[in-house]
Amino acid sequence: MLYLDTSLLVAALTNEASTSRVQDWLGRQAAGDLGISDWVVTEFSAALAVKLRTGQITAGNRADVLANFTRMMTESFLVVPVLSRHFRAAARLTDQHGLGLRAGDALHLAICADHAATLCTLDRRLGQAGDAVGVPTTSP
Repeated sequence: MLYLDTSLLVAALTNEASTSRVQDWLGRQAAGDLGISDWVVTEFSAALAVKLRTGQITAGNRADVLANFTRMMTESFLVVPVLSRHFRAAARLTDQHGLGLRAGDALHLAICADHAATLCTLDRRLGQAGDAVGVPTTSP
């Protein structure tokens, strides 16, 4: 499974510098190979709220993007649940302070590790941490 983190999906569905590159990459992937977690759903909504508050998108844009995201979730993504063991594994990852992981990023890595998934991210630090803890990573 290719696990898509929030940074990648926000770039794919809003107007960012990497939007066309990420959209092209996503278009080349088999839908059955793509996964996200319930945590991505939460982070995605939070990212759009930040974009709305900072004037990067309008309320109408936010509604359209959320509708597109929901459609993609239903049609293209395997959505894996976040379990208590993922939170405990994420805590152990954040204990490795040299990795510089935020809690949410550690949770992505814990989920990937549990599902033997490759983490797909635009976040360079997260990708480096994934490599350091044995979670395969890629960046489109």
